[in-house]
Amino acid sequence: MTDQYEYNTNEEKIVKDSNTKEIDLINRDPKQINEDVVKVEFEDVIAEPDGTHSLDSVWKLSYTTFTVSKYWCYRILSAVFGIPVALLWGFLFACISFCHIWAVVPCIKSCLIESQCISRIYSLCIQTFCDPFFEALGKIFSSVRVALRKEV
Repeated sequence: MTDQYEYNTNEEKIVKDSNTKEIDLINRDPKQINEDVVKVEFEDVIAEPDGTHSLDSVWKLSYTTFTVSKYWCYRILSAVFGIPVALLWGFLFACISFCHIWAVVPCIKSCLIESQCISRIYSLCIQTFCDPFFEALGKIFSSVRVALRKEV
């Protein structure tokens, strides 16, 4: 855990935990990750084409029912399940981070180290056996001249 230090006017050291930060209660999706996904309005779900209209009072009541039930259902579900689901997601991302830090990256580094060793051995084999062979072929075929003639 990394701590940040601040000093107030009395030169007292104030420790701020880097894991806590101020959250914005107004803009709750600052990176707009749910911009297109969950913005569902009444008009996006229920629509009456021309020539098929219900009574105006039914339409207004349907709109109000949809909007209010969506609002309160979301609030109730998030109040009941929000904290347990956040705990599960926090646990999952902690496990992913742990695996990435303690297993994936060291494994990749190990493979890179081993592949550099194998790459050097492969390069030496190519330089030792293939390069002289292809240089000899190049010298043999370097004296070959090709001439194209068009006969009529």
